[in-house]
Order: sequence, then structure tokens, then C-alpha cells
Amino acid sequence: MIFQTTNPYTGEHLAQYPAYTNADIETRLERAATQFADWSMRSFPYRSDCFRRLAVVLRQKQEQLALLMTHEMGKILTESRGEIEKCAAQCEHYATHAEAFLRPEAIDTEAQMSGISYEPVGVVLGIMPWNFPFWQVFRYAVPALMAGNVTLLKPAPNTLGCGLAIENAFREAGFPDGVFACLPVDVPALQPIIADNRINMITLTGSERAGSSVAQLAGASIKKCVLELGGSDPLLVLADADLEAAAKAAVTSRMSNAGQVCIAAKRWLVEAAVADDFTHRVTDLIRAIRQGNPLDPAIQMGPIARLDLADTLRKQLAAARQQGAELLVGGQGEGTLFAPTLLRNVQADNIAFREETFGPIAAITTVRDAADAVRLANESRYGLSATIWTADLDRAAQVARQLQVGSVFVNAVVRSDARLPIGGVKKSGYGRELAHTGIREFCATKTLYVA
Repeated sequence: MIFQTTNPYTGEHLAQYPAYTNADIETRLERAATQFADWSMRSFPYRSDCFRRLAVVLRQKQEQLALLMTHEMGKILTESRGEIEKCAAQCEHYATHAEAFLRPEAIDTEAQMSGISYEPVGVVLGIMPWNFPFWQVFRYAVPALMAGNVTLLKPAPNTLGCGLAIENAFREAGFPDGVFACLPVDVPALQPIIADNRINMITLTGSERAGSSVAQLAGASIKKCVLELGGSDPLLVLADADLEAAAKAAVTSRMSNAGQVCIAAKRWLVEAAVADDFTHRVTDLIRAIRQGNPLDPAIQMGPIARLDLADTLRKQLAAARQQGAELLVGGQGEGTLFAPTLLRNVQADNIAFREETFGPIAAITTVRDAADAVRLANESRYGLSATIWTADLDRAAQVARQLQVGSVFVNAVVRSDARLPIGGVKKSGYGRELAHTGIREFCATKTLYVA
């Protein structure tokens, strides 16, 4: 089998990569298992030095890597550069803090000594998506490796060049061979890999369907998973909100990366008293977005990453309009170009409310009050994150506690931050990444009791 990468804006074929054979897979699995025995015994300062060197490599190759990312999945070059810098910062964050995050803890009992330690689990299989082909990998791989694990990465086929570039960056930074390795394999090959006794844990960022399949396979082998899946995040705009700030944040959240973001604010729940004002503001902002060649510095949005994904968005938009949503902006575009789109009067039974639209479609739903906003926000099978816009921070805290999500941001755009855990509830998955919580996901907690 041959993987073919394609520039989504030009349609140009970029490169071909042969899928790994069974012999190739066996070599990588055995090397990872062998390397774990050595890497897990390395000191935190040794691992930290490796990651600090990796941060240097990423910054030195930032332009080259950013161009590769833009060519393979279409995000604008400014966003690609920022993604590489975020990965470098992730390396430095865990190089500085991992040892403290995993320091053994003494527990006061009747024993002479008792406590817990955090031990690496072994070989972690990472199954990662295409929308952030560098950041999603570094988000899990840096804490997993700093904890003493090794990892095998299964990248998305359309950004396979990015996955191999990450492997090369690890090599250039001087990591021991086999600590991080890329597995160019197709989906059917994952079943025996997950079942293999040399794989100890799986982490996946992707769709609800992919998460369900991987969780079943992992469960059959009694292996831990961390799943970060789809989201249809609500943005609550209450009547006392700063509407200018809320409008700008809503558009930024929804339209960044051409709307291909799990934690983007997709459902805008706006109190009736300010709904018209808010709608006018976001309409003007969305109309002003310049879409086109992602290499052009004047462009603010590139194409959708693949033609099939753009076609899915068009079908969802057509269904949303048939179900009563009013189109205010967008809806045009051919091929992989899908114009920034705004829908109004989106009811709870509309597809744009019920399903995740993984592209630049924003949906406005008018609500009576904060209680109505909470009710509708929770009327979703997803629960990744949410945003609240209000001047009353006490009320924001009360509303936040009622929202069935993994993260709530007040008067700010939801974002992934190395200092804060991220993850979802309900059909958005389970487990956490980032911060001290995230690195401990890649550990087994061991109890020691000395009588």
C-alpha cells in the first residue's frame, strides 16, 4: 500500500510513502520494547536535556516544518509557525516541571514508611489526527516520554510527511533510537498492533467513531486509553457581556484553522436581549475574513484539509438549511475552499446543533436567559469545553459548575495550555492531557508500604 499526500489548496501531489510491512512493524515494536528498558531508567535531567535540544531543533527548522504543514493540510502559514513554537514550548515546559509532577508522595499511615510513586507504563501507541499534525503529537508525546515511556506514532495519512518529520527531529536532537518512532500503517493494521503485548497503552485524538473502535480493541486486551474525541462546544453570551470582545472571541475561536478545531466554539447560545446586536457584530467580522492561498500573508483562512471533508460540510450545511437554519454569511466555495459561514435560528433538533461541524460553520441559537443557555448547552452528547461571556463573575462560576464539559473558559477563548489539563466528558472521551494531570495519565500509580 502507498500513502499519497496532496496539497489541499492546489491539488498537487506532494509525496508518496509506502506503508510499513509486517516485518517493518515487528522491527519497530521490538525496538520500542527494548528501548523502554533503558529509557525508563534514565534520569529526569537526562530526559530534560533531550527535550531542550529538541526545542532548539524545532525552532531552527521552524520555517521548513511550517511550510510542510501548510502544504499537507492547508492551514495558513502564520498558524503553522505558531504551532511549531507551541511544540517547542511544550518540550521546555515538561523538561522543567516533569520531575516535580512525578515526585513520590509520602502518605501518613501506621507504617514506618508508606507512599505512592508514579511509574512509566511502557510503550504508548499514539493515534493522532491531521488538524494539528505537530501539536497533537507533542501534546501527548512529551509528557509520555518525560515520564519514562517510549512511543510509537500512527499519524494521519494526509499528514504523514509531518509525522516522519517529527521522527527526524527527535533523531536530530539526539534521542536514543526507538524512543520515538513513526508507524506509517493503514487502519486495519492497528488491530494486531493494539493487541500486541508490547503495546501497554493507547492514546487517540480523533472522531467519536475512531475512539469507540480503539476503546473496544484496547478493552479486549485490557489496556488503558486516553481518548480526546469530537466536540460541539457551546459559547454562552449573557446579556451583560462585553459584546465587542465576545464577538471577536467567538469568530476567532470558530474560524481559526479553517474551523477544524475540536475545542472551537461551534454553538453560540445568545441571550435574546443582545442577540441582534451580537449577530450584527459577528456577521461583519465573518464577512471580512479573507480566504485563499494559505502561503499568502494577507490570507486569514486556507482550505479544508481534504475534499471529502469539505463535501461533508456542504451536506451538513444543506441539511441545516432544510431544517430551518437561516444562512447569513458564507455557504459558497468550490473544492476544498469552504467559505466562513454563519447560521441563525438554529434549533436544538438541527444538524448544526446536534452534530459536530468540523469546519468554519458557526450556529447562533437565541436563548431566554442563563438557565435556558445551560439547558441547551448540555443538550449535546459531547462535552469537551465551553465558554461563558458575562460581566458577573459570580454568576459565571455558578453557570460553569452546571456545564457538562471538561473545561470552561470565562471571557476568553478556549485553548490548550501546557499548564492546564484538557479533555472531555460524555462522547468527547475520557482521560486528560497536559499539566501534572496529563503526565500522570501515562503512569501507573504504585503503592509502597513498609511495616
